[in-house]
Parts: sequence; structure tokens; C-alpha cells
Amino acid sequence: MASKDSRKDEQHAGAEIVYGAEECYRHSIELLEELGFPKGVLPLQDLEECGRVRETGLVWMKQKAPYEHFFVGTNTRVSYTTEVTAYVEKFKMKKMTGVKSKQVFLWVPITEMSVEDPASNKIYFKTQMGIGKSFQITTFMTDEEKQKYLEEKIKE
Repeated sequence: MASKDSRKDEQHAGAEIVYGAEECYRHSIELLEELGFPKGVLPLQDLEECGRVRETGLVWMKQKAPYEHFFVGTNTRVSYTTEVTAYVEKFKMKKMTGVKSKQVFLWVPITEMSVEDPASNKIYFKTQMGIGKSFQITTFMTDEEKQKYLEEKIKE
């Protein structure tokens, strides 16, 4: 039986890995932009390692300590463990681990995040049970992104 470490090594084979807070932050923002997500949707803190296996779509981000963030626009508290992982493709992160949303009195794992139709300006979050909720994509944009978004809407 393969050990947990050797399975992880196999999963990470051929990975692009960056280390350090600044490089990881830049890498995570570039990834979110490439996938079509707003920059504020994964507000991880003190990142130490970020990796990506392009062949399989696996990405991971490790931070020094677990982190909780309150999204004012959705009135939702979200918890991030020290390692957040997902399999990614354009407009979708699936098989996510390390992310939970507090719903009433329960912490519910978020297993998928997607932008089903970019024209709808909605971002959709799904749980293990297939239950989901959508929000305006602007809710997760940085101030800079919101400004650019509004300027583009005015031009239309």
C-alpha cells in the first residue's frame, strides 16, 4: 500500500511550485485571473507554497495558519485550512478541499466554485451534497476590479 506522502508526490509530479508570500500571492492572483474568477474570492493569508500541475489541473495553496474571512457582501463567514486544493479549468474549481462556509450554526464544506455563464455575472458555490448558492461576481472583486468593471459597463 502506498504511503500518503508517496501518493502526494505522485499527484505533484511535474508541478510548478512557488514559495514565499510575495511569489505565492502573485501566483494565486494570476491563477484566479486566468480561470475567470475575481481576485477577492480566495483571500488567503501568509501563503508559503503554491503549486499547480497543469496536466491534471491540480492546484494547491498552503498558508501558515488557518484563516477565517467575513464576506460583507454575502454576509458569510468562510474558513480556510492551512492547505486549500482544487482541480481547475476555465471558470471552475472542483473537488475543492480546505474551504468551509458557515451556514447558520454549521460549517459546510465548499467543494466547487464556478462561473456558469460569464455574461450572467454570477459566481456559484456548491457543497458535497450538491446544494449550492450563487452571488453577484462583483461581491468578490477587489476595489480595483470593481472600478474597471463599472467603467466597462458604462461604455456598453
